[in-house]
Amino acid sequence: MAQRPRMVRRIAGLRRAVAGYRAAGETVALVPTMGALHDGHVSLVRRAGFKAKRVVVSIFVNPTQFAPSEDFESYPRSLVTDLATLAGAKADLAWVPAAAEMYPDGFSASVVPQGPAAVGLEDAFRPHFFSGVATVVAKLLLQVLPDIAVFGEKDFQQLRVVTRMAKDLDIPVRIIGAPTSWPRAARRSSAPGSGSTISRRGTPRPCARSWLRAKAACVCWWPPRWGPPG
Repeated sequence: MAQRPRMVRRIAGLRRAVAGYRAAGETVALVPTMGALHDGHVSLVRRAGFKAKRVVVSIFVNPTQFAPSEDFESYPRSLVTDLATLAGAKADLAWVPAAAEMYPDGFSASVVPQGPAAVGLEDAFRPHFFSGVATVVAKLLLQVLPDIAVFGEKDFQQLRVVTRMAKDLDIPVRIIGAPTSWPRAARRSSAPGSGSTISRRGTPRPCARSWLRAKAACVCWWPPRWGPPG
C-alpha cells in the first residue's frame, strides 16, 4: 500500500516541512486543488513529480471565489479519499488549511487582476471569480514558496491570470501549465473544477464559445512559457 502524504493544517507546520526539504537540497512543486480529486488532478501531481523532488498538494475549497448565489456549501469534500488518491500519485505533503487559517479575522487584502489576462472570457460571466482565484493562489505560493507550481491547461484563463499575477508580484516561482487526463464521468459532466486547481464545479459555461475566444486570445497575447517545456 502506498504511503499517504503527510498532512499539515497550519502555516507554521507547512513552513517547517518545506524548510526540511530545502535543508536537504530538494526542489519543491506545488499543485493547488480544491479537493474531490480524480485522474485529472493525479496527472498534474505526477507531472509535478517529474519536475521536482517533493510535491506539495493543497486542498482548500476557497470561499472567496464563490458568489452568494453559488454552491460553496455543497461543493464536494472528500478528504479521506483525497489523501488515498494522493498516496497513489506519490505526493509528499497535503496542505489542508481551514478557512480561518487562510482568512483570519481582520483579513482585508485581495489581488484584483486586470488587463489582457483577466478580460474578455470568464470575467464576463463571473466577475468575482478571478480576484478570489488570484488572492488564494498568491497566498498559497507565498506560504509554500515552491520552485514550480503546476496548473491544468484546461482552465486556460485561470492559467493566464495566475501566470501574470506571479510575474507582476515578483513571486519567485515557475508556473507550468500541464494537460490533464480526464475520467470519462468528468468529461460527461463538464465540471469546470474537476481538472485543475481552484476552478470550481457547478457553474455552466458556454464552453465552445469561450474556448474559441480563448484560442484567439492565445494567438495574440500568450507569453513564452515560464517553466520547462511540459
